[in-house]
Amino acid sequence: MAIKDALWVEKYRPKSVDEYVFTDDRTKAQIKSWIEAENIPHLLLSGDPGTGKTTLAKVLINELGIDEYDVLEINASREGRIEVLRQKIVGFVETMPWGKFKIVLLDEADHMSRETQAALRSDMETYHQTVRFILTANYPHRIIPALRESRCTQLHINSPDITEFTARVATVLVTENIQFELDTLDSFVKGTYPDLRKCLNQVQVNSVSGTLELPHQEAVAASDTILIEAVEIFKSGKILEGRQTLMQYLAANPQQIENLHKWCYQNLDLWGKSTEAKDAAIVIIRNSLANLSLVGIPEISLAALLVELTALA
Repeated sequence: MAIKDALWVEKYRPKSVDEYVFTDDRTKAQIKSWIEAENIPHLLLSGDPGTGKTTLAKVLINELGIDEYDVLEINASREGRIEVLRQKIVGFVETMPWGKFKIVLLDEADHMSRETQAALRSDMETYHQTVRFILTANYPHRIIPALRESRCTQLHINSPDITEFTARVATVLVTENIQFELDTLDSFVKGTYPDLRKCLNQVQVNSVSGTLELPHQEAVAASDTILIEAVEIFKSGKILEGRQTLMQYLAANPQQIENLHKWCYQNLDLWGKSTEAKDAAIVIIRNSLANLSLVGIPEISLAALLVELTALA
């Protein structure tokens, strides 16, 4: 069976509040109140990658009935230079909206420099009557306080429960008539959680035959795929090989050392099934994170972390 042309991430992206899966009732109530009022403040939507920040922003835009000509969407990680952003934003916000107000959606705003963020603060003040800014960020502490605490209303998008996460991916597979084993799906989930976008992309790519299959060994090069492979290796009891695979991942993605710590925390059952082993793993991960700045060399930090964690297994 040929893989469908449509990306599942887009095909199953919620379009309305009723379709969007909220993890917090208060957030859902707040969003609904803004829609009923037909107005929103400047927003900062924070949370882990793939947890639905951009989707929620687009749901809001859709539910508010904002004309497409009144929406400017920019990925700040790709266009973080102040000259580019200023040219695009100022050119957009200086003209009057077709409707009640315009919206500037700045994805990955935490990649913007402090200088760029300071300029954005001025734009929020100058054009507040006709423009609303929606910022998304994986790391909200990188947003300057003048934006995070003063200009924006911050909503944190919590990661879904891993059981709910698995169920949502399974539902897509069933809808697409893809055959799968629960243990295989579990490896994809452990390798990508809590990034639902990443998980859906991976299961789609690996379902070309009509059955969900683990990545072929020769395809294990992309960083997302390496983590899925690492899960399988650890589950099979090949501890040393699993450690080497994670070191391979870090070598290709040296900036991902903190995310690797988070991955280790999200997969505590790889280091031991008992409550005592999981508790010990949490302490080990915490101590490793605390010592990151002292060690300074990511490879050594991760190697030491894995030596301690795998000793629990």
